Amino acid sequence: MENKDDEMKKSQVVEARARNISHNVRCTECGSQSIEDSQADIAILLRKLIRDEIRSGKSDKEIFKKLEEEYGETVLYAPKFDLQTAALWLSPLLVAGAAAGVWGYKKHRQKTNVHIMALNLVRGVPLTPKEKETMLDLLIPPPQGLTPSSLWSRWRGR
Repeated sequence: MENKDDEMKKSQVVEARARNISHNVRCTECGSQSIEDSQADIAILLRKLIRDEIRSGKSDKEIFKKLEEEYGETVLYAPKFDLQTAALWLSPLLVAGAAAGVWGYKKHRQKTNVHIMALNLVRGVPLTPKEKETMLDLLIPPPQGLTPSSLWSRWRGR
């Protein structure tokens, strides 16, 4: 009776490990499915291979390594982090850092205007909000391109 229970537990452990490994291995024929979800012939063969490897006493790492050696790194859903894949793994961080830097620079530029800071130093007292607005209107050049005043001037010039 105990032997049957032990065999049953052992087969449940083998099945659980095999399913876990199979969920992390891409079907080479389908491409978008794991071998656990795929019904392709190669997926069925790979599931059998995984179960045989588990029964022979190999660890999960050894099985993943064997699959990677035989079918290439693309068969694994989670590629390893190495020098070749570092740019792929770090690119979201680099893009987010660059975006945060641009956003911070623009916020800093909005808060500090060299002309107003110089005028504050010369006068000795800070400008009122109305004076700051007037100064910015005078010192900041108009945007290039089509503005309502430039369109009006063109139309009148005809």
